[in-house]
Amino acid sequence: MKIASVIVDVPAMQTDKCFDYLIPEKWENVIQPGMRVIVPFGPRTVQGFVAGIKGSTEVGHLREIIEPQDLAPVLNKELLALGDWLASETLCLKISAYQAMLPAAMKAKYEKRVRRMDGHQNPFLDEVFGKKDEIGWKEADQRGLLPFLQKEAKNGTVEVVYEVKNKANKKTVRMISCPLSEEEIRRRIEEISGNARKQKQVLEFFMKNPKIKATVSDLAEVSGVSPSVIKTLLQKGWLEETSEELYRDPYADRNFQRSVPHTLTSEQKQAIAPVLSAIHEKRSEIFLLYGVTGSGKTEIYLQSIQEVLNEGKEAIVLVPEISLTPQMVHRFKSRFGNDVAVLHSGLSIGEKYDEWRKITRKEAKVVVGARSAIFAPFENIGIIIIDEEHENSYKQEDNPRYHARDVAIFRSRNHHCPVILGSATPSLESFARAQKGVYTLLKMEKRMNNHPLPKVSIVDMREEMRAGNRSMFSKELFGKLKDRIEKKQQTVLLLNKRGYSSFVMCRDCGYVLQCPNCDISLTYHRSTNEMKCHYCGYETFVPTACPECGSPHIRYFGTGTQKVEEELGRLLPEARVIRMDVDTTGRKGAHERMLKSFADGEADILLGTQMIAKGLDFPNITLVGVLNADTMLHLPDFRASEKTFQLLTQVSGRAGRHELKGEVVVQTYTPEHYSIQFAGEQDYGRFYRQEMMMRKMGSYPPFYYLTLITVSHENVMKAVSAAEKITRFVRSRVSDGTIILGPAACPIPRMKNRYRYQCLIKYKRETRLKETLTVLLEHFQHQIASEGLSISIDVNPNMMM
Repeated sequence: MKIASVIVDVPAMQTDKCFDYLIPEKWENVIQPGMRVIVPFGPRTVQGFVAGIKGSTEVGHLREIIEPQDLAPVLNKELLALGDWLASETLCLKISAYQAMLPAAMKAKYEKRVRRMDGHQNPFLDEVFGKKDEIGWKEADQRGLLPFLQKEAKNGTVEVVYEVKNKANKKTVRMISCPLSEEEIRRRIEEISGNARKQKQVLEFFMKNPKIKATVSDLAEVSGVSPSVIKTLLQKGWLEETSEELYRDPYADRNFQRSVPHTLTSEQKQAIAPVLSAIHEKRSEIFLLYGVTGSGKTEIYLQSIQEVLNEGKEAIVLVPEISLTPQMVHRFKSRFGNDVAVLHSGLSIGEKYDEWRKITRKEAKVVVGARSAIFAPFENIGIIIIDEEHENSYKQEDNPRYHARDVAIFRSRNHHCPVILGSATPSLESFARAQKGVYTLLKMEKRMNNHPLPKVSIVDMREEMRAGNRSMFSKELFGKLKDRIEKKQQTVLLLNKRGYSSFVMCRDCGYVLQCPNCDISLTYHRSTNEMKCHYCGYETFVPTACPECGSPHIRYFGTGTQKVEEELGRLLPEARVIRMDVDTTGRKGAHERMLKSFADGEADILLGTQMIAKGLDFPNITLVGVLNADTMLHLPDFRASEKTFQLLTQVSGRAGRHELKGEVVVQTYTPEHYSIQFAGEQDYGRFYRQEMMMRKMGSYPPFYYLTLITVSHENVMKAVSAAEKITRFVRSRVSDGTIILGPAACPIPRMKNRYRYQCLIKYKRETRLKETLTVLLEHFQHQIASEGLSISIDVNPNMMM
């Protein structure tokens, strides 16, 4: 007797444990840990993951597994262990952890149907079902039949059937081949009557190419016949048709020129040496590669990977979603060809599924992708690289709330391999760990070819206003823009916002148009003439008069990318502008098309939001303009200064990367702020020292760990009361050195019609915290299930909003 311990796909705390199921005899040698299976659970059928197999159980009566869903495990032994670790570290459910590791196509889709059980006469059921045995749950619901069917279910005349469907479908293509021997083909050619010339052509083609398989259209083209001829030969049985699987390759139409490794500079050689020794000695070591923009970090990644491939191992490379530019993919594809699989959000569900299968079949040795690529199902990892390690997007904001860096370190210990964290502006936490010797620091402080860093000038926009300049461009930036257009050089303009204006306000009474579901102002989008909420998606038309006082004096405030584009069109009509933001890059492949046309010199100015700040490397960019450096500086977030410094340093690094010298103009209303001053000087060291002082004073990371508990409910009093109870409970169970702030309303107090309160825990060592938070979730379980209360716990949060 074999018993499977199964984690079922029922996301609730009560079911977050293994359930035992009997493996039917016919599946005994098939089912293995890490496979998905279909099991009965209560009245329904659900998907589950086999966590382990054993020979005995305490349970009296066992139900049987219905059937396996996979032929081989989808989670290997290491990923199963990683799922358990994730669940305990991020306080999420095991099922959420397992599902996070698989492509979306493999998430089960459940369909409910109502099946008729008795064949007796029943006028009501005769009318409902007609001649069918089953009807869909949706159909029954739309016809208002559910309450009546429930009564019938009690009588045993109908039952609800749950069916688990897989979204993952393989793309197949019909291939034609010839099963006949050369001798048989000759005989058939002789048998064919003289006027069936075309059939002879096809058979002659197969005589010359006996082993070939081709699609109908390809075969018709190469043999010079129409598809109907091939159909006739298929009917005669002289050709045969098989269905073969075809990968959906998002880069199939691209021709990647093979690139060769560059000769390393002395600084690069110094940086790569300890990495290569860790690879050869199979040592799990974490390297922080701190190199200024343009110092050649990518070449170090490529040569380290080559070393790993030479040893017959695999590599994972993570890049932030927004800098997963075609340029980055191109660098890896042109060096390692078809050994590279790419995983990012721009791919369709089917493409992602195919890339994932390429990895499981060992057809890829290098994965380049965004955050979730850290779960690539490799079994022999030789190196993990995280480029731009300071990026926010490496932390997942919903369950499981993991940070890709922590997962990388966990996997590197299992595989005894190094991890490289690369950045020109490392996160304070990483740099502090490198200073303490927890990470090994590798420095590259010179640009390739010893090119100087671009000259940065900081413009005080308050002075511009006093001088009567009401434009969004300072005199200096506007002058330089004109100069670049005359010289036929390119410019990057960064604005950290999308939309047209930030908000709409009445000049008479000060009324600002708010979202009815969230406590946040609506953003004006000119192209659709709509007001949109960027949190819940609410949309409405722009009012012509103030809804509060009826005044017609409605004005737009703030600046968005659309407004800047319009202003450029007015002031520099000769300038060709490409605008890149979430609105213009929404369609598949738009991002790539825009960057390609900019690279081909079809535009003078690339205007965009954060997505253009990273990873771009074009020889003709000589000017970078930051229109408003303060956008992030005044957010209620202790990382605001760090994020501002990083963004300004990163975007400055886009200028003057090749032969032409670069310049940067930063426009700001707070030029005296240290993050703007040090970004202007590109001085990470001084910024680090100043920011560490501020963090120490405020008891923030890296001096303290943080955990943020957020409570939300549609009723404000229930949210407040739950938040107060939680804070009291945590306070009673932690040590005196731990600081607890709150409960307080979140910076955005209401979102999607739910009121939000939070409590922030700051601690250095708190051994009982995880246990306390687990008890807390179990205690509130009833309220979560019955009253619609929501509690989210974020360990080491990145977003404080």
